[in-house]
Amino acid sequence: MTTQYDVFNGDADGICALLQLRHQEPKDSVLITGVKRDIDLLKQVDAKAGDQITTLDVSLDKNRTDLERVLEAGAEVLYIDHHFPGDIPQHDNLKTIINEASDTCTSILMNTYLKGAFCAWAVVGAFGDNLKKSAGALANSLDLSEDDVSLLENLGIYINYNGYGSDLSDLHFEPAKLFKTLSQYKNPLDFIKDGNADFKKLETGYQTDMNLAQSSQPEVSTDNSAVFILPNEKWARRVSGVFGNDLANQFPDRAHAVLTEKENGNYLVSVRAPLNNKTGAVDLCRQFATGGGRAAAAGINDLPAAEFQTFVDKLELAYS
Repeated sequence: MTTQYDVFNGDADGICALLQLRHQEPKDSVLITGVKRDIDLLKQVDAKAGDQITTLDVSLDKNRTDLERVLEAGAEVLYIDHHFPGDIPQHDNLKTIINEASDTCTSILMNTYLKGAFCAWAVVGAFGDNLKKSAGALANSLDLSEDDVSLLENLGIYINYNGYGSDLSDLHFEPAKLFKTLSQYKNPLDFIKDGNADFKKLETGYQTDMNLAQSSQPEVSTDNSAVFILPNEKWARRVSGVFGNDLANQFPDRAHAVLTEKENGNYLVSVRAPLNNKTGAVDLCRQFATGGGRAAAAGINDLPAAEFQTFVDKLELAYS
């Protein structure tokens, strides 16, 4: 008996990409996901010949060994992503749709793959990845009111916000459970307008945490870059990514790094390239042992405290 595995990032982009696919091609699948920073997910797949694996919005480069393992076992893999892939394996059982362009994301790639079948969910995913122009262009094709577009934007932001944390206990909803809840709705506006308590919980959590983050002051700030440090608290871990997006939107010519203190004394880092120069974030973060991401947005899972100043200097240099 073959098994379908759906492997996906626990943020808005990963969830919304899978929502589109499973509305178009319903399948009873094993869901493998986690917090946004948990990206080496293919290691959880115990594949056998004939199994089908869909992998969405996680770097191929970070999953290369396990991708080769499941292909060798005889599984078929569809891999759709927009992060740095490194060398893409050539295999008859592997289909890849990978595009690192700064104006795209996995939800947009899925929308193209499915020929716009569930475009509203692609809009949500793109807004969640802070791709306002790309999301707006997709929304225009749906002839939505401004109010409805604003609702889709908010939902994308809230789903994305929910994915951040050091482990699942930090999150309001485990991503797999949130996916199952959202999968009941082919149109995201129906989820919002149902007066859904889950939407309200996401909205309230986001607003509460953002209010705390917005009261913080930069540790370092220049015309080119700014660095914020948040405390070792659940709210700070939840808000780190969306706070970075908010700063990028407020100061589009400046790069931003949001560092969250960890139990071990090191930092969890979220980097946002300037909106007017969406390049270099992944190149910067990959100079550190646990760094990765994409050109416009990247991160470091465990920046040693002793490397803080080195990071600050490299951030400033990258965008001077």
